[in-house]
Amino acid sequence: MSAPSSTPPAQAENAALENEALAPDSGLRPPGPTPSQSRFQVDLVAEAAGAGADDKSPSSDASTTLPSSEKATSSAATEGPDAGAATEEAKGRFRVVNFADPSAEGTGAPPEGAPAEGLQNGDTVMSETSLHSSTGGQHHYHYDTHTNTYYLRTFGHNTIDAVPNIDFYRQTAAPLGEKLIRPTLSELHDELDKEPFEDGFANGEELTPAEEAAAKEAADSKGVVKFGWIKGVLVRCMLNIWGVMLFIRMSWIVGQAGIALSCVIVLMATVVTTITGLSTSAIATNGFVRGGGAYYLISRSLGPEFGGSIGLIFAFANAVAVAMYVVGFAETVVDLLAGVNAIMTDETNDIRIIGTITVILLLGISVAGMEWEAKAQIFLLFVLVTAIINYFIGTFITVQSKAPMGFFGYDGSIMWENMGPDFREQTFFSVFSIFFPAATGILAGANISGDLADPQLAIPRGTLLAILITGIVYLGVAVSTGSCIVRDATGSINDTISSQFMANCTDAACKFGFDFSSCAGKKCPYGLQNDVQVMSLVSGFSPIITAGIFSATLSSALASLVSAPKVFQALCKDNIYPGFSMFAKGYGKNNEPLRGYILTFCIALGFILIAELNIIAPIISNFFLASYALINFSVFHASLANSPGWRPSFKYYNMWVSLAGAVLCCVVMFVINWWAALLTNVIVMGLYIYVSYKKPDVNWGSSTQALTYHQALTHTLHLSGVEDHVKNFRPQCLVMTGYPNSRPALLHLVHSFTKNVGLLICGHVRTGSRRPNFKELATDQSRYQRWLLRNETKAFYTPVFAEDMRQGTQYLLQAAGLGRLRPNTLVLGFKNDWRDGDMMNVETYIHMIHDAFDFQYGAVILRLKEGLDVSHIQGQDDLLSSQEKSSGMKDVVVSIDMSKDSDGDSSKPSSKATSLQNSPAIQKDDDDDGKAPTQPLLKKDKKSPTVPLNLSDQRLLEASQQFQKKQGKGTVDVWWLFDDGGLTLLIPYLLTNKKRWKDCKIRVFIGGKINRIDHDRRAMATLLSKFRIDFSDITVLGDINTKPKKENSSAFEEMIEPYRLKEDDMEQEVAERLKNSEPWRITDNELELYRAKTNRQIRLNELLKEHSSTANLIVMSMPLARKGTVSSALYMAWLEALSKDLPPILLVRGNHQSVLTFYS
Repeated sequence: MSAPSSTPPAQAENAALENEALAPDSGLRPPGPTPSQSRFQVDLVAEAAGAGADDKSPSSDASTTLPSSEKATSSAATEGPDAGAATEEAKGRFRVVNFADPSAEGTGAPPEGAPAEGLQNGDTVMSETSLHSSTGGQHHYHYDTHTNTYYLRTFGHNTIDAVPNIDFYRQTAAPLGEKLIRPTLSELHDELDKEPFEDGFANGEELTPAEEAAAKEAADSKGVVKFGWIKGVLVRCMLNIWGVMLFIRMSWIVGQAGIALSCVIVLMATVVTTITGLSTSAIATNGFVRGGGAYYLISRSLGPEFGGSIGLIFAFANAVAVAMYVVGFAETVVDLLAGVNAIMTDETNDIRIIGTITVILLLGISVAGMEWEAKAQIFLLFVLVTAIINYFIGTFITVQSKAPMGFFGYDGSIMWENMGPDFREQTFFSVFSIFFPAATGILAGANISGDLADPQLAIPRGTLLAILITGIVYLGVAVSTGSCIVRDATGSINDTISSQFMANCTDAACKFGFDFSSCAGKKCPYGLQNDVQVMSLVSGFSPIITAGIFSATLSSALASLVSAPKVFQALCKDNIYPGFSMFAKGYGKNNEPLRGYILTFCIALGFILIAELNIIAPIISNFFLASYALINFSVFHASLANSPGWRPSFKYYNMWVSLAGAVLCCVVMFVINWWAALLTNVIVMGLYIYVSYKKPDVNWGSSTQALTYHQALTHTLHLSGVEDHVKNFRPQCLVMTGYPNSRPALLHLVHSFTKNVGLLICGHVRTGSRRPNFKELATDQSRYQRWLLRNETKAFYTPVFAEDMRQGTQYLLQAAGLGRLRPNTLVLGFKNDWRDGDMMNVETYIHMIHDAFDFQYGAVILRLKEGLDVSHIQGQDDLLSSQEKSSGMKDVVVSIDMSKDSDGDSSKPSSKATSLQNSPAIQKDDDDDGKAPTQPLLKKDKKSPTVPLNLSDQRLLEASQQFQKKQGKGTVDVWWLFDDGGLTLLIPYLLTNKKRWKDCKIRVFIGGKINRIDHDRRAMATLLSKFRIDFSDITVLGDINTKPKKENSSAFEEMIEPYRLKEDDMEQEVAERLKNSEPWRITDNELELYRAKTNRQIRLNELLKEHSSTANLIVMSMPLARKGTVSSALYMAWLEALSKDLPPILLVRGNHQSVLTFYS
């Protein structure tokens, strides 16, 4: 197609060339346009295997197509010693597309942001390697002058259509590789004379500075430490689960609960943790997992509200847990010091001193980097495992000196005696609550998810295996201690029994010649019930058990010290709590949260200095359990929402099991400590409410969002299967607003009576464009929908392209809405300028009303004497609300008068430019909070270049905001002249129920006969009371049919004079031709036929001025005109005569089906 592809490629010299030259030798780039014109460059896929480091020659195809300077550069680039290694690394990898770098044109420089090694964290490879194809693996570069795009010969054909590739689906700043942009639909589909994209980027995908920094940071993989599933998850979880409980509490639990119930306790705890582990695995394998552990998993599943509340307390719980574990370590050390009389001051202060020194050392290990921390964990695990093995070996070695202390080795009688419970001042649940914290710690691996090489593999495998191994060890310790140690022992070698008393002794110890019956009346120092250091007694070498206790406490403290900052950093990066954003910053290759480490250190140190952790301990356990409960609930919720995006690769989960796990976690919370459980729930709900109120501007595709859609769809379908009932009628309005902000008064008034009651759709007909831009229409749709939401207007914006207003309105009348959520009332602004423009616009306007009735819609017209349309006013974007401007809009809003007050036309612009200019306020920035939707229109920006408004525009702006204000004590006058089913009465009732209108009283005006005024008033009062509608007054008008004043009739005649056909003054054929070409003209015949109706409209206007000139709003029955009989000009003249020079007036005509009922 173009020069670079015209040179015939040479045949491959060697098959091995298919897989060589993996260094990022961007000198192989073919000549083409400047990079500012070129959108992206395609690097070819490396698929073949078997090439070694000795394959150094550049591709033959590249050699033939490149200039000599580029050939030299490419040759030099591929000669490096890393070429072979890169080749091996690249097998089966994907190609990467990078944005072209201006500095790289014609030089050998790699594209900006690409790592020099050409490797992306071992995930993607930048290469210029050959592509397997039928031509023997040569390069196939082609340059398309239309789209400014390099592309490959896909399947051997010239096309820019791309084959499926993982890099198309990456996020912008993906840490595993660079995002590759697929050709847009416009590039593949639009006409050749259209510019498919601007500035070299499609779909506005320019990177923000923050995204560029993140992408650059993610791409630079040198020195980053990533852990596998053993070192990263299994080791951490095992160390965290095997706590101090294993050595100093497990034997006591067996003494209290017995072997059988101890196993039940361990299994119950394991069931809870296993279900949580399965749920964690399901969430972790449903997409790429970043750093943040439990917070990341919950927030991306349930949304920022739950994630933000749990993330904060989870990070705090981990920080306080550091203090708990360090104090446990310090207490053990102080006990050892006390044993050799080496106490420094007193026990409490010694704990504080040793704890402070310990936490400083742990902080040093953590800050040194994850690699050092991981090495420390491996060492601690080795010590811990050695201690456990040492204990089990000791159980088989019976030493006579240990017998007085209750250790006799494995024996059936001891096992049987210890099988049942012997609770002393405890219950089953109190013992369970003491043990359960030992089973927590299963999220230790998930909490450093950002430091795992493959979180999707590592988290399920490491977590579940850790639960299995630790559960088996806990059960083993429970059975072994119960089988070789008695519950009570005196420790005295003198408590032996002679053979003659053996028959009277029933305890298991009697079999071995000891009588510990004296312990029945007093507390003995030894045995399962009394000695927490039994495991040291039993072990082969007791100092190793002490080392194991040290290892267990320090490893748990270290894991928590690392987890808390990582979780807190992820929370701060998402800016859920704006005040904490300073802690989001990371340092070094591993993005270490040093500020988070310092904060965690300070919290831990504070609690260490308090040294009273018995009260805080149950709260911390409950914080962890709350996290577990929400992880389980996340899986249930995501499964219930049935979102297509919920596709975990881990299949061994069940939504109901996860729900049971969530319930179990909540039950365990109350079992452990009921007041701590209540406090935890209060804190979580408080944070949830705070985050919900702040409404963080994030969209993570949470299951809450999916479930909302699922429920909406289900309820909409269910609603469609139910017949409408008059009691449930709601006015569902299609309001022809044009741009939603161009007719504020119309939108505000209709929103007043539809908010939380019925549907409101802002219809907008875009006309005049011969080539409609549907992409722009879709953009406008989402833009103005956001505008409505941010202005707290509960409405939908629906634009359509059409040949004219009538056709567009027909489209909307037919297609707007969904199921039962469909409009039933068309609302228009009155066409104030109907006499100034083309009368065919009036014909269109009147036919829109006729079409509404044909579709069985009600029709409503709002008229303000000042007008409705404010879009022609210069600088309207500043006047409407300064915070509503869009940073993305590059068009300057200028003064443009597109037929002022053309309220009937939804929009008249004929091009993209004028449509933007004619739209006063585009959407606000995404980061605006939108909390001031009702700013006064006249509050001008001092920097605004707008000229002073003329008086009429000033009044128009004031009038456009009148329905946003509280109406005060006034009246809503309802002129219910004709029964249309009750819509004329229902709208004022709904209006006066709203806060802004509640002080207004309803006055009802009806027509009647002079001799029956009292009867008609009583009849109407009876009807209104049956409808349960409050009213302040009923006026019966007996003089409606009186002839209007002569000057008013003359004014009407003068108004319609230009629009009369006057067929009596011309030949019939000429008159018919004129009527056909100008169907809106009024014939003499129809004028005479409808003389009485004309007089009624003029007379009603006189009565309205007499009775309702001070009303806040007039709601009046709209006159009907028979279709095909009354011309558009005459009907428009009736509406004009009826509604001119009045307060805001709403002309209403229902579809003559009852919308009110007095039956229950």
